[in-house]
Amino acid sequence: MSAQHPLSGFPLRSFDKLRYADTDRQGHINNAVYATFFETGRVELADRLRQVAADPSRAFVLARITIEYEREILWPGEVEVGTRVVSVGRSSLVVEQLLVSEGLVHARAESVMVLTDTSTRRSTPLDDNARQTLEALSGD
Repeated sequence: MSAQHPLSGFPLRSFDKLRYADTDRQGHINNAVYATFFETGRVELADRLRQVAADPSRAFVLARITIEYEREILWPGEVEVGTRVVSVGRSSLVVEQLLVSEGLVHARAESVMVLTDTSTRRSTPLDDNARQTLEALSGD
């Protein structure tokens, strides 16, 4: 029996290639680059919502991110980012992400994204279409 893939419950997947320029003095991928990998996954989520809402006066902003580093990643290679929605609020959502390379989880992130009105720069409620799309991306 084979082990389940670590991203099996994550409906959104994105990939990034590790670049030599991503390494630090210790020869592993710099911690700051992990945040960039997680951003790739969040942007794909935001793009999915943009396609549903199609409202240019609204945009998601990152309000908080927590990253737990579990193991180093070495160059060369690639990483896969799994993204899923954990909860949906009135104007915000909590996103869980995993960073996987060679079948192993290297980091975890939890983010809060807030839907804002681009003219007022204040939070604005999610509409029903966005809410349904987000709930479908929970990975349940």
